[in-house]
Amino acid sequence: MAAGLCRRGRGLGMAELSGGSEAVAVELWPPGEAPPAFQYSPESVAGADGELDPTEVTFPGCPCRRSSCQAPECPCLSRGHSYSSPRLRLAEQQQQPFSRPVFECNSLCCCGEGCQNRLVQRGLRLRLQVFRTPRKGWGVRALEPVPAGSFVCEYAGEVLGFAEAQRRIQAQSPQQPNYIIAVREHLHDGRVMETFVDPSRVGNVGRFLNHSCEPNLFMVPVRVDSMVPKLALFAAVDISAGEELSYDYSGRFHNSPGASREHKPVEEENSLRKPCYCGSRTCASFLPWDSSLFSTPASSP
Repeated sequence: MAAGLCRRGRGLGMAELSGGSEAVAVELWPPGEAPPAFQYSPESVAGADGELDPTEVTFPGCPCRRSSCQAPECPCLSRGHSYSSPRLRLAEQQQQPFSRPVFECNSLCCCGEGCQNRLVQRGLRLRLQVFRTPRKGWGVRALEPVPAGSFVCEYAGEVLGFAEAQRRIQAQSPQQPNYIIAVREHLHDGRVMETFVDPSRVGNVGRFLNHSCEPNLFMVPVRVDSMVPKLALFAAVDISAGEELSYDYSGRFHNSPGASREHKPVEEENSLRKPCYCGSRTCASFLPWDSSLFSTPASSP
């Protein structure tokens, strides 16, 4: 359920972004300032186009009656990659965090709420702060240490079909921030599954995460009740309290300095791309740009 913009934190005198809809307060800094109004929602919602409903339950539940499911008995765990613990084993994953999809146990499952295969669905559990940055507008930082592999937050917003995502992004002026993210998953049969999430009108704390060419978070599509994934962000490294959180808007993860990146976009695209201020040694100068959302209807997928 969506909540209002902000309220005062629980007895702390600090402005709180989620309106009490998160289990943990999301602080705002500095006092007296706030981002432009939007509707806060801890989870993604169906977009105005009504094409996809992320709350629809279409997956069957597992019959496991133990407190925590285990492979290979649990059909949810058998569908794809699973959590071996609340922290992911990044040491085994190198530069591709997941080679298989992630399916959590869902609302129809017989296992308990404490099942280790229920993680992202529990929502925000870390103390985060949305703060004003010197050059990048608003950003997000951790108010406590975050161990590598920990779930940080979801990137929640309106789930749109391609046509509506394209319409919205083409209607933006160059001065407006672009919140729409396009996630493309390559399926085993060669098909590509696209998910478009726009938190500009309805969203959560994830909408304030900035891009970095050397990020400390990575994104994983996690499915719970249906094929519409939750876009979950995990810590790629140990993160200190007070450190800004970031991910690569292009979906890449821990690229080496020599990795192929679109450092020099064609001249006609320069006017559509925004400069990157991440300050990393491998900075690509521009924020990632999805040309498919600017294509004409005849050439769009």
